[in-house]
Amino acid sequence: MNKQSIVIDREYGSGGREVARILSERLGIEFYDGNLLAMAGKEYGIELGVIQEYDEKGVGGVLSDIAMMSSANTGGYKMEEAYSVFSAQSRLVQQLVAKGPCIFLGRCTAHILKTEAHVPFVNAFIYASSMEDRVRRAREVDGVDSGRIEAYIKRRDSQRKNYNKFFANKTWGDPKNYDLMLNTSALGYEGAAEAILGVIRAREE
Repeated sequence: MNKQSIVIDREYGSGGREVARILSERLGIEFYDGNLLAMAGKEYGIELGVIQEYDEKGVGGVLSDIAMMSSANTGGYKMEEAYSVFSAQSRLVQQLVAKGPCIFLGRCTAHILKTEAHVPFVNAFIYASSMEDRVRRAREVDGVDSGRIEAYIKRRDSQRKNYNKFFANKTWGDPKNYDLMLNTSALGYEGAAEAILGVIRAREE
């Protein structure tokens, strides 16, 4: 029986969510992405809009400016609010893994599992070497306008990078921070999922 959680950091449009879905079905355990935000808000009485402001998607527009505003009243408030939201998310993640292994997408959950929950997990980074693959997924799954897809993809990656730097002081996408670096353009979603399962099996032997 699998006793390890899984954390997937991913480039936007690389199919990380699809890999998580496959793993969830294969292992019979839940995976958490945006639903983690709604759960944290409900559990700790924080409005969903506030949580989303400090999520990976909102980080580029808010958190990147906090350091420059930290000496001002507004900056101090934003800093406190940002950490309050992350703390709520962290507490929820710890509650979830206390009940059993889970699959998480991004949101510094590897940092939480390592420094707070202290549970075993596999940490994988999913990327796609083909920009065409990423553009296709952004268009088909998220309905991003074809005239600005590449710029949108780069902005989303930058937001995730900033989020990890701010909350975990971690370089997002640096191979030294992961157990696996998996290219879905070469492996496909099933192949990437199987690679992660292979690490889980090897650790449990």
